[in-house]
Order: sequence, then structure tokens, then C-alpha cells
Amino acid sequence: MADNNHSHFQHLYFVLTGIPGLELKYYWMAFPLGAIYVIALFGNGVIISTIKSELSLHIPMYYFLCMLALADTGLALCTMPSMLGIFWFNYKSIAFDACLVQMYFIHTFSAIESGVLVAMAFDRVVAIWKPLRYGTILTNSVVCRTGAVIWTRAICVVFPVPFLIKRLPFYRSNILSHSFCLHQDVMSLACASTQVNSLYGLIAVIFTKGSDSLSILLSYAFLLRTVMAIASGEGRLKALNTCVSHICAVLIFYVPLIGVSVIHRFGKHVSPLTHALMANAYLLIPPVLNPIVYTMKTKEIRRKLIQMFVAAKVTAEG
Repeated sequence: MADNNHSHFQHLYFVLTGIPGLELKYYWMAFPLGAIYVIALFGNGVIISTIKSELSLHIPMYYFLCMLALADTGLALCTMPSMLGIFWFNYKSIAFDACLVQMYFIHTFSAIESGVLVAMAFDRVVAIWKPLRYGTILTNSVVCRTGAVIWTRAICVVFPVPFLIKRLPFYRSNILSHSFCLHQDVMSLACASTQVNSLYGLIAVIFTKGSDSLSILLSYAFLLRTVMAIASGEGRLKALNTCVSHICAVLIFYVPLIGVSVIHRFGKHVSPLTHALMANAYLLIPPVLNPIVYTMKTKEIRRKLIQMFVAAKVTAEG
């Protein structure tokens, strides 16, 4: 009878967790955290505006970079309200439905970023393998369709996840282990079988990040074979140098992702602090480091950044 009464019961809200053991230092951590979000939003905004305004950057490689910056901006905006709420105002509650919305957008933008990294790998393959046909293979139409497929796949694959969570009863603990809502974290609090959620989550991960990581690995295996066939050592280095930024972006995204996935699956006895730090790294590192990497490697973005700082200085002095 008790089970029947609780079968459709759900909490009105969840309680988010900041960084366990450092609660007394939240005030001091608030300022670096705010700076991280400013860097992420400003950096990705500069990339998007530069690509939009610079005609020389209207090529597939930078269109895909613009998509990556949009995905990073989305990720930063998804986590910012709850993160700043905890560390700035010590506000840890999030409504049940708001948690599901945040969870949906976090996983959607993460899947979009993964798909864009695959598209960028294919762009590098075409640029090095068929440089003379680069413009005819990767036309604007192909880039637009690729972007549409990436966004549609992410939106559709993640769409059932909140509804699968919504059907579960929650009547025991409502304390999450992160500063934001993730599917695995919310699912672990359910008071019923989560086999369907686990199975669908596994299928979704394999279909998105699993297939994407394999595609990137195969692309670079083919790329390496193509580069090694180039006669001159200078030519090989020049070809590999065009891939450095993308390789950094792949590592920035997948290393924290693999770490947080392994901890969630097998780290039952790992400290809560490690769980929190890995999850924060997974969502905060890519939006912050990707703009830095691509700014260092793209002179047009560097020039735009310098112009903005000079304009701001002139305005301040005036």
C-alpha cells in the first residue's frame, strides 16, 4: 500500500551540492568562478563575432568553429545560474522541472559539441587529403546540412531523457552530488527500477559520443597515413600543424568526459570531492579553453581581440 501511494510521488525541488568540504570558502571561490564564466562567454562571443565579420573566415573550417563556440556558450549558460547561485548566494535549491530542463540542455549541448568535433575532423581530412577539391566538397550547402544533422541528432536523442526521469518516483533523498543536474545523478535518487533509463542512457551515449569518438579516431588514423605519404618533412609538419587546434579541442572535451563517466560507473568509493571536481571540469573546461586555443592559433581572432581592448582603453581614457 505504501509503495502504491509513493508510485507517482516526486520532490518539489532538489538540493544541489557545491564542492564538498569547501563550504566555508565559497565566498572566495565565487570571484574566480565568475571570472571563468566571463572568459567563457566573452571568448566564445569574440570567436562568433569575428567569424561573422571577417570575410576571410567564411570557409567551412571556421563555420564549424562557430558552431563549436555556440555549443560552448550554451553549455556555459546552462550551468551558470545554478553554479553562481550556490557560490555567490548560497542558494542550493532547484525546482524539479527546472532541474529536468537544465539536464536536457546540458546533455543536448554536450552532444552537439561532440558532433561538431566530428565535423571538424572530417574538415581536416578533406583539407589534407583533397586540398584542391576542398571548396567543391565542403560547400556552404554541405556545411549547413551537416550542422542541421548535428543539432537535430542531439535534440532528438536527448529529448526522451527528461520524460524517462519524470515517470520515476522520488520520495527519499533529494540531495544531488553536483552543482547542476545530470541524468545519472538525478536517476540515482529514484526509488524504483531505473533499468530503462540506464539502457536508454547507454544507447544515447553510444549513438552520440561513442560513435563520434570512434569517427574522430578513424579520421586521424586516415589523416596520419595521408600525412606520412607527403614527400617533404616540411609539408608533413605544415599539414599536422593545421590539426593542432582541433586535437586540443578533442582532448579538452573527451578527457574530462571519460573521467567523469568512469567515476560515475565505477567510482562508488571515490570521495564526493572527486566526483564534484570531475563534473565541474567536464562542463567548465571546454567553454573556457577552446576560445583560448583557437585565439592563439587564429590571427584574425587575435587581431579582433586586440582591437576590442584598444577601443575599451580609449573609451576609458576619454
